[in-house]
Amino acid sequence: MYKAPRGTVDILPQERAYWKYVEEKAAYLCQLYGYQPLSTPIFEDSQLFARTIAGGTDIVDKEMYTFEDRSGQKLALRAEGTAPVCRAYLEHGLFNSPQPVRLYYFGPAFRYERPQAGRYRQHHQFGFEALGDAAPILDAEVIEMTWRFFLLLGLPRLSLHLNSIGCKLCQPGYIEVLKQHYSAYAAHLCPDCKVRLARNPLRLLDCKKASCQKIAETAPKITDYLCRECQEHFQNVQKYLEALGIPFQLNYRLVRGLDYYTRTVFEVEPQEEGGQSSLGGGGRYDNLIEELGGKPTPAVGFAAGLERIILSLRKQKVAIPALPKPDVFIAHLGERAKIETIKLASRLRQAGIAVIEATGDKSLKAQLRQANALGTSYTIIIGKSEVESQSAVLRNMITSEQKTVPLAEIARALEQGQKA
Repeated sequence: MYKAPRGTVDILPQERAYWKYVEEKAAYLCQLYGYQPLSTPIFEDSQLFARTIAGGTDIVDKEMYTFEDRSGQKLALRAEGTAPVCRAYLEHGLFNSPQPVRLYYFGPAFRYERPQAGRYRQHHQFGFEALGDAAPILDAEVIEMTWRFFLLLGLPRLSLHLNSIGCKLCQPGYIEVLKQHYSAYAAHLCPDCKVRLARNPLRLLDCKKASCQKIAETAPKITDYLCRECQEHFQNVQKYLEALGIPFQLNYRLVRGLDYYTRTVFEVEPQEEGGQSSLGGGGRYDNLIEELGGKPTPAVGFAAGLERIILSLRKQKVAIPALPKPDVFIAHLGERAKIETIKLASRLRQAGIAVIEATGDKSLKAQLRQANALGTSYTIIIGKSEVESQSAVLRNMITSEQKTVPLAEIARALEQGQKA
């Protein structure tokens, strides 16, 4: 028997209520802040990710799904959402629009990693990006949006972590100091961190291995090595967040998992026991568009995995609206009644009333059981006598009251009943 590939899951109908809830809240929030929707292809030139994420990260070295198409072009399934947004920004000349350009997206992303709760090889991202403005007030806007998004979902037990990782002027000096610190403990590093020490030292601070975390605790703080411009930018971000009433805590080991970040980085984590995983985060990436061949273009954004968010909603027992149930079930008895049933179902649907009609030749008792199981508010019953009189029995499934109504007046009777 075939099964879904490891690291993928089917989203069953009874689970879609969570997805609808999160997606609608996200779209509503983006509309409030003036962000416009954007969709990008599910696969891109593999160099888009290899060049922007950079080697020495697990995504590029271990996790990307790459393949060659029939023309020999090397492609990759979307590994994350920001690089494609930047590619679209350049390709379609969005830099000619009023800046900053505010965009948001939903879509699947693919990484070959060890599956665990809330983290899959195919997962779904929601993100928003503001491109074309270096002002720290825009950092604060994106962070405020992030915080309001989680509050809007009903997830109050969260913490916001904030850091600055500097720019290409001040970051190299810090990296040298960081390498000196870690070199003294080289023999105690995990295998991945031994590679990071040579190829990607900032990733050392992000290691989750206990032995490496102890070394990170005594590492020098990057904020002590920021240039004057980065210090001023970071101070302003904090000032604006305080003015907005957004609670945050400084986390000097926060670097994020992608190499294109500069200056502000942030993450939101659940506070409940065992919730070490980030629900989402982001930051500035002022060099990314230039890396892709464009002019220097500052930008800042956020992304989150929907699966992790839904897992947290379940853990915190957040009540969400159920998906709408069908309004009406139509039961029939006899072949002539079937014809009237399909005609009536079509008319009601055209009137905007959701209908499920019985199929097959089940008994009336079995059809009513089906209507109960579906949770419909009303059942319409059409038999031989109803066909002859061009009427139907309208049964309220909640009160068990029923009455005979002409077929031509069924829609109006249902609308009146729904308003009552």
